[in-house]
Amino acid sequence: MLAKRHNGRGKEMPDYMIESPHTREECAQAIEETLKEGEDVLKKFAWGCMSGDHTAYAMVSAGSEMEARNMVPSLVRGKARVVKVDHITPDQVRAMHKAT
Repeated sequence: MLAKRHNGRGKEMPDYMIESPHTREECAQAIEETLKEGEDVLKKFAWGCMSGDHTAYAMVSAGSEMEARNMVPSLVRGKARVVKVDHITPDQVRAMHKAT
């Protein structure tokens, strides 16, 4: 589970799932670009590269989709998939079942 970040007004920021595919040829540069943003940014991502899946994965809290997207190296930012995700409570699940 993510440690929730808060905006300047004490409100929790939404969570985003990031998938950042890159080619084998782009791999080293994508990782280096991420590291230049800081070790804390590098640690947010899990990398499938060692398994032959040249994709970086992350779950992050961010103020907006654009803020989350900007965590992706500019080299491959246009290929990234960034999706706002929500945690669902048992009450929400029950309400969804009642609605159908």
